[in-house]
Amino acid sequence: MTPSLAAALDALDAAARSAGVDEEAARDEGARLAAAVAESSPGAPAAWLAALGHDPAATGAFFTAASSARRWRTSPTDVLAALGAARSKHAAVYGQALADVARAAALLGSPGPHVAGAAAATAAVQQSGAGRAVVPGAGHAPSGPTTSPAAGAAVAARPGAGGADPFDLGDLLAAQGSLDAVRRPAPEVPSVASILDALAGRPGAPAPADAAPSGPGAAPADATSTPGTAGSAAATTGEAATATAEEEPVRSLDELLAELDALTGLARVKDEIHRQTELLRVEKLRAEAGLTRPTLTRHLVFLGNPGTGKTTVARLVAGIYRALGLLEKGHLVEVDRSELVAGYLGQTAVKTSEVVATALGGVLFVDEAYGLAEDQYGAEAINTLVKDMEDHRDELVVIVAGYPGPMADFLATNPGLESRFSTTITFEDYADAELRDIFASMAARADFEPTPEALDVFERLAGAQPRSEGFGNARWARNVLDAAVARHAWRLRDTPRPSVDELRLLLPVDVVDGEGAPALLATLDPPAAPDEPAEGDPAVADPTATDPTAADPTDPERAGNDPAGAPETAPSTAEENA
Repeated sequence: MTPSLAAALDALDAAARSAGVDEEAARDEGARLAAAVAESSPGAPAAWLAALGHDPAATGAFFTAASSARRWRTSPTDVLAALGAARSKHAAVYGQALADVARAAALLGSPGPHVAGAAAATAAVQQSGAGRAVVPGAGHAPSGPTTSPAAGAAVAARPGAGGADPFDLGDLLAAQGSLDAVRRPAPEVPSVASILDALAGRPGAPAPADAAPSGPGAAPADATSTPGTAGSAAATTGEAATATAEEEPVRSLDELLAELDALTGLARVKDEIHRQTELLRVEKLRAEAGLTRPTLTRHLVFLGNPGTGKTTVARLVAGIYRALGLLEKGHLVEVDRSELVAGYLGQTAVKTSEVVATALGGVLFVDEAYGLAEDQYGAEAINTLVKDMEDHRDELVVIVAGYPGPMADFLATNPGLESRFSTTITFEDYADAELRDIFASMAARADFEPTPEALDVFERLAGAQPRSEGFGNARWARNVLDAAVARHAWRLRDTPRPSVDELRLLLPVDVVDGEGAPALLATLDPPAAPDEPAEGDPAVADPTATDPTAADPTDPERAGNDPAGAPETAPSTAEENA
């Protein structure tokens, strides 16, 4: 039975105490994780606040907390990552407690089916993150130490509590050396308590960022209003996208297509993008020549598992359309359901249109778009999106992405939606060798160099991964690299001044846990050929001693004997393959 959010947070407190983690920090990240899971559920803000024992009208705190914790829907929380980096024996229990918080959050308000799916995925992330951190040799990559300094301090805050772990987090993080250069630090965010203090008007409290309207029926403010409204959030997104588009130099069509072709794998995707490019180029030339312009839709559907390059290709498509003169800015605005759907009916249309406005002149990329097909709030966003696509047909391109099955249901939800997406591009999972190349490229960009043996181990590890729906592809490769970098740092913990080569080289034991590498290789390697008999072995001195069928070399019936009397033999398998 799923516990209530209040009970789940109490259990998280208990897990934090056992692990020696600061309970206030643990409860704060648990509350923010719950908000991120329940973000798009109608009525969730008030239920979340009630579970925390606060005024249900202060909904701005909910949306601020949710925006600060979205990254934890796909990666372990800061405290859990710190526990994993420290090889804490309590990481699994803490991860399970976070998973229960995610499941409890799915019950807040009036959730749709998509919320249950998001909660299950988030719970799996937290559980697997903990499991990889504490179970050596399982053939999976542990979460690397991506924690902020605050998280590290939280873990180390009570070193004497509940049985100290055998590894000291401070020592481990100090041993990371060049690891900081390849990690993106967690953003500094206000705590839930400080947000609530600010909303209550208490002096000295920080102003909340990206808070939502404070009650049912509250009209969203204009884009120039104070932070905390859907309008201001959209305006901020639009300003950032515009600034990015203005800062990026205009690249030629040939440069963009060359970058597309340089991507690993994706042969079918590249072919389709080249065909679309030529189609649109000729359409533009026909229009310039005064010929009839065919009615072509430029909007696209991307189907495929995570980590297959959909966002990267979408960004290149935006640049290609700009290079063709079809879009003014060619920037990419990436959103999902939570950034299009508001908490109340009537607000969603406004929120969606504001997001669309930020993408004008570029590409609006809607990831996991099928999440909009599950309730009336999503339907309102779809209807608004269809209208805006028609109203801005010459200044907006929309790309929707997700898994094949759910995307078919999404396109069928609105009569005008499917007709606007005439081109579907399928992104297939990467082959093992392609993942190997991706892993090597990621490592090189981080200034690491896997040895050939390490790459062999990675490729075998990739071959052992089931290619079911949801396989992370390049994201999985990134997780393996993150774990390898963490193991590499731990391997050098007793080397005061490692050489440059030692700082760069990743070994097989870095790719898979030292205890797990032999087991993995024994499972995946072909059986070894039998050893050659050693000199002096009775079988060498007298073949008939071990082979009763060996004939006497003087037997006249053995016609193929050489002059010395030794029988002819077939070449060995090893010799045939040499």
